[in-house]
Amino acid sequence: MAGTAVSGRLAWRVARLAEARPETPSARTLVLDIPGWPGHLAGQHVDVRLTAADGYTAQRSYSLAAPADGDRVELTVQRVPDGEVSEHLTGRYAVGDPVEVRGPVGGWFVWRPADPAPVLLVAGGSGVVPLMAMIRARREAGSKVPFRLVYSLRTPAERYYADELRRPIAGLDVTYVHTRELPEGQSGIPRRIDVATLNTAGWPADFNATTYVCGPTGFVETVADILLALGHDPHSIRTERFGPSRD
Repeated sequence: MAGTAVSGRLAWRVARLAEARPETPSARTLVLDIPGWPGHLAGQHVDVRLTAADGYTAQRSYSLAAPADGDRVELTVQRVPDGEVSEHLTGRYAVGDPVEVRGPVGGWFVWRPADPAPVLLVAGGSGVVPLMAMIRARREAGSKVPFRLVYSLRTPAERYYADELRRPIAGLDVTYVHTRELPEGQSGIPRRIDVATLNTAGWPADFNATTYVCGPTGFVETVADILLALGHDPHSIRTERFGPSRD
């Protein structure tokens, strides 16, 4: 199983698209076959590189969306307007087409089935991808460690893995926070994650849970500040963030 990896020391591998499925109108899950894949941990990511006919290359990093499965890996890619890589991967990239992949990368923002602590996952938008890998790894391992997911997104139409998370998963509690539009029939007003949200939907500080927070930089910093204010140990809070330029 892969541990910490430094991208500069990793070789590029040729992957081919085996399957693709839509997650939202602007996001697509890609199932890639990568011969010789060394395996990975839930929470790690990969670099993806495209090369044009004239030799021009573009690369971006994407979180792995599922636990290791032999030579097969899953990514969920959000289309970014004018994104050199994401527009190709969410558009004309077809079954059988190649792409270069390097990884796995990362060793801190990972969850291992042997970890006994309760887990709080806090996602902002597409930041749910590596957290979903942790949920799936827990289920695959038959772990009984209690998980809670707090998932912030703008509208119900932007939910990733909606059908999968709609089905009950023993030991997993899911709380949605919608910032622009509420689900049909739900009362209240759109809001952002705040102290009350994490105080109610998260774990008490004295439970010594491990918290994984992933999303845009501002979101991650806000959530981390709230958790610290609620008394959580800073060493138990693991963060993964992306800025506005990330594709």
